[in-house]
Amino acid sequence: MQVILGASGQIGRELAAQLKRDFTSEIRLVSRQPKKVNETDQLFRADLLDATQARQAVEGAQIAYLTAGLPMDTQLWVDQWPTLMRNVIEACAAHGTKLVFFDNTYMYPQTAAPQTEETDFLPYGEKGRVRAAIARDLLGAMAEGRVQAMICRAPEFYGPGKTQSITNSTVLENLLAGKSARVFLRDDTLRSLIYTPDASRAMARLGNTPDAYGQTWHLPCDDNRLTYRQFVHLAAEIFDVKADYKVVKRWQLRLAGVFNRTIRDAAELLPRYAVDNIFVSDKFKSRFPDFNVTTFQQGLTVIRDEKAGA
Repeated sequence: MQVILGASGQIGRELAAQLKRDFTSEIRLVSRQPKKVNETDQLFRADLLDATQARQAVEGAQIAYLTAGLPMDTQLWVDQWPTLMRNVIEACAAHGTKLVFFDNTYMYPQTAAPQTEETDFLPYGEKGRVRAAIARDLLGAMAEGRVQAMICRAPEFYGPGKTQSITNSTVLENLLAGKSARVFLRDDTLRSLIYTPDASRAMARLGNTPDAYGQTWHLPCDDNRLTYRQFVHLAAEIFDVKADYKVVKRWQLRLAGVFNRTIRDAAELLPRYAVDNIFVSDKFKSRFPDFNVTTFQQGLTVIRDEKAGA
């Protein structure tokens, strides 16, 4: 049995499909309102903030994937992420379940320096500090031998389905709707973007590779990094729309944040858009040389075709 904790998001749903395709038909989907991805999926309603429910959700599973997400609300992250991580670690420890944690890069320095699995944590803002803290909690439990686990880290997303990311919401969705895309701060810095099906496919592979545990892994991205200017023009060409976009300046975002809490809570992420973002996934690619990373051309074509068939 393999269980997905926080199975309702795009990563969790794509993970369920990938596990069924390549590894197992015994899959339990856990969330507050779980829905089947595969006909054989087991559904389990649980609130991972409740320690008892977290233990019940993990019981009987050999591997648990923590793919849960929280809304872009800083105080919610501060209040809930440490509890959620602690409950999941204790649940996996109690049942001898391996844990695969799907993580982001908020704890890394927001500079142009290449990011590897060895990059020191230097968070900017409360959300980054929370993510650094829960990653350290898991690394501590791993070092103490309390749980057999790994961290799978990904940069910003783009992808099909209900992928939630700044790139999807401000660039791709606007272009597909015939509107002007919005680019934060600069259009000439290189971006590392991961295609959501690749993230889930890579995580399924890692979770079912016994010698991958006890480590941090950067999930694989297309190394042909593009600036947002190049990305918008490529997307517009594939979508057959005008490559229209505007660069939103820092002062404009600061002003919008006065009236919009979501924008205000995302403000701590802005420095990363002012510099190149070089997320390095060479470790994964060396370990799994047969893994085919989706190119931007391929990924954007899938998004176009999905929209056309909607």
